[in-house]
Amino acid sequence: MATTDLTADRFNETVTGNDIVLIDFWASWCGPCRAFAPTYEASSDQHPDVVFAKVDTEAEQELAAAAEIRSIPTLMAFKKGKLVFNQAGALPPAALEQLIQQVKEFDVDAAVQEQADTKEA
Repeated sequence: MATTDLTADRFNETVTGNDIVLIDFWASWCGPCRAFAPTYEASSDQHPDVVFAKVDTEAEQELAAAAEIRSIPTLMAFKKGKLVFNQAGALPPAALEQLIQQVKEFDVDAAVQEQADTKEA
């Protein structure tokens, strides 16, 4: 599966309508972004069950601001509509693979319940 370009119009629908979504915030002038792109693309081919989206921060400045992007590349991971990872910097292939496995294994429902229980206490 190839990566998909994500715009503000489709952001919420994409994040909430898919089980796992990775989003790469990037810009064409960013060297580390360009260096990370082939790693991200290759990973998308290995994980057809994960949505690999890209947000061009130049074209989608309001979306980048709403996501509080301070530096690029920034990678975010969502599971069941919940943000579970947010980090600036390009990841090497092994680290990206490890992140994807951790997101797949992460029990977001238990984490949400635990958070709710903590607030009630």
